[in-house]
Amino acid sequence: MLTYLPEDLVEAPRRAATTTASAIALAKADRRSVLLGGGALFALGAFAGRAEAFEPYPTGGSAMEHGLVSDPLLFVSIDADGTVTITAHRSEMGQGARTSLPMIIADEMDADWARVKIVQAPGDEPTYGNQNTDGSRSLRHHIQPMREMGASVRLMLRRAAAKAWGVDVAEVSLGLHTLEGPAGQSADFGEMAEAAMAEPVPSRDELAFKDEAEFRYLGKGEVSIADLRDITTGKAIYGADVQVEGMRTAVIQRPPVLGAAVKSFDREAAMAVPGVEAVIELAGTAEPVLFNPLGGVAVVATNTWAAEQGRAALAVEWEDSPHAAYDSEAFRKSMEAASQNPDTVFRDQGDVQAAFGDAARTFERRYYQAHMAHATMEPPAAVARLTDDGKMEVWAPVQSPYKARTDIAADLGMDVADVTVHVTLLGGGFGRKSKADFATEAARLAKATGSPVRVQWTREDDIRNAFFHTVSVEKIAVALDAGNKVTGWHHTSVAPTILSTFVPGAENQFNIEQGMGHVDTPFDVPNFRADNAKAASHTRIGWWRAVSNIPRAWAVQTFVAELAEELGRDQKDMLLELIGPARTVDPAAEGYPDDFWDYGEPYDAFPIETGRLSTVVEMAAAEAGWGKALPEGEALGIAAHRSFVSYVATVARVKIVDGLVRVPELHFAIDCGYAANPERIRSQMEGAAVMGMTAALHSAVTFENGAAVQSNYTDYEMVRSDNFPEKVHVHIVDHPFSVHATGVGEPGVPPVPPAIGNAIFNATGKRLRDLPFGAYV
Repeated sequence: MLTYLPEDLVEAPRRAATTTASAIALAKADRRSVLLGGGALFALGAFAGRAEAFEPYPTGGSAMEHGLVSDPLLFVSIDADGTVTITAHRSEMGQGARTSLPMIIADEMDADWARVKIVQAPGDEPTYGNQNTDGSRSLRHHIQPMREMGASVRLMLRRAAAKAWGVDVAEVSLGLHTLEGPAGQSADFGEMAEAAMAEPVPSRDELAFKDEAEFRYLGKGEVSIADLRDITTGKAIYGADVQVEGMRTAVIQRPPVLGAAVKSFDREAAMAVPGVEAVIELAGTAEPVLFNPLGGVAVVATNTWAAEQGRAALAVEWEDSPHAAYDSEAFRKSMEAASQNPDTVFRDQGDVQAAFGDAARTFERRYYQAHMAHATMEPPAAVARLTDDGKMEVWAPVQSPYKARTDIAADLGMDVADVTVHVTLLGGGFGRKSKADFATEAARLAKATGSPVRVQWTREDDIRNAFFHTVSVEKIAVALDAGNKVTGWHHTSVAPTILSTFVPGAENQFNIEQGMGHVDTPFDVPNFRADNAKAASHTRIGWWRAVSNIPRAWAVQTFVAELAEELGRDQKDMLLELIGPARTVDPAAEGYPDDFWDYGEPYDAFPIETGRLSTVVEMAAAEAGWGKALPEGEALGIAAHRSFVSYVATVARVKIVDGLVRVPELHFAIDCGYAANPERIRSQMEGAAVMGMTAALHSAVTFENGAAVQSNYTDYEMVRSDNFPEKVHVHIVDHPFSVHATGVGEPGVPPVPPAIGNAIFNATGKRLRDLPFGAYV
């Protein structure tokens, strides 16, 4: 669910370090500020993204050198009763960002987690820094800045206590939420809050950080998600839960085909429905669509039922669209034909043509993945209100609240300062809710009606009008010598590009998509080519959890298993042979493009290390009992993939029951560097199992006459509890704190479908090359 703003996508190559507007604003600001309101006696606003913050936690260079200066400000306050309030600037959708980042601060300042309160920041990047909650980067970008925040608070409290007790600051130590002096003095944090507020914020070189052995919470896995109780008891507030006095509900009939404009509709029939108060035509967006609303006809009513009945009465007719002929089966054939004639080479190592010309034999297969919708448990919803002084206030479950704010302001012709976006909990995000078209719709209708309006998407709206995961054809061929050693690898990828959402006429994938399991396949093959053929986009394309890693892992890991079968080899052994001996990949030596994209990270700090990939393969296989005898109709399958600078291997055990594929057990082995919050890592792998199994067994959106065919869980199914593993085993590679934490939210998904597909082959002899492949064999 990796989010990049339009300007990022247009520029495409990884940037050199730049100074952002946020950084400039922060550089001009006083480094100590008071958080007003709520009775806070102590407040700290420290610029947590400055270069020095990363020095004790190596990333291959300073933050400034790698363009990380836009990372956030966070605010910490302490009340007189000792309550520590931490403002979370990242959105919470189950991944645990609202827990893990505040937990780091609390650990470094020795706060009692039971006395910590977390509040959510509104969309305000000039104040908080980057708020895009995406790309599995919340923790990997902020673990050290959060430690700096906590260390600053700790030192200010110690200095305040030292002055109060007339002792040297070195003589003041911290217990849990307490300060202790050399003569038995003791004070709760709250008792020193006011005095600590008067202390200057320490400079970076004044800070001392805990040793790993001193951590209270980090690495322990004992802190559960902060919102867990409210979520499980129904008290949590999601987008659709927001209530504003005088609020109306709106549903929108959006164009079924991208680019179709409204021809006519029956306003009178809709207005005749009891409870309907307004019918408003909304302008569409010329391509590229960006994150703007699709347009259509909105029905505003006193309640959701009336709004839906009014919409049903509209009888909208649509103008023709240039995408009206889009048909999934025909488009697949065109992509397969294009894969025979790639036009753009991304990676070219050695002499692939000579390797195939000299080969004793060659082996080739082609793989397919259909479009997918996010189908988050909570469909998009947003509430907007135009205030008496002409300002717009919005409540929404968004992953990128400041982008939502600027989009709304631009759409309404308002100043950004006159728009406020409050972030609710997200009932799933997966990249869909980084695109806040639904929030802009609510703001438009609030302005048009003068009343607060909640725009509610139904499940049908959600699936038919998604920002779809791209459809993909992946063709892989290898050259083999007389000893069946792979001497050449040729991988052609054909897929409509995410760039089409932002740039007119974009038909080739760009470096971000290339860097997701295509150019960066870390195999020890001397001649390697990764290339691409054009594919036009006929619907909105967006990022979906793990993005292009899904079709790439599906193709590469299935191909490895097919090659193993062809050569009479064990799947695991074949995979390990292709990975080769432990090495740090040298992109230049192995023909990577100059603009190779390593998940936005400095490559010297996050290189591709094949030994780490082999380790997770061996770990998952050993824990699952690879090679053990299983009853007839049962088998294991394996797959592994590096994404978001983490390494994950999955072993699936499948059991075929009356043709139905059951998956009683999944094993994940993950190397995500330092495991800061093991509880969330396990949770994220379990969530990855749900999405990976769904992608494998169920999820496909197909198009006919330009429109999505599927509409709800009846024809766009999810994996259900009756076919979810009895046990998802998560094995975490242990690392000390010095090994940088990497991504967790997304990397678990890509190896799940090929592991299941490979297991099905081992159980039945049936080879599956289309994703999804269905729940029956």
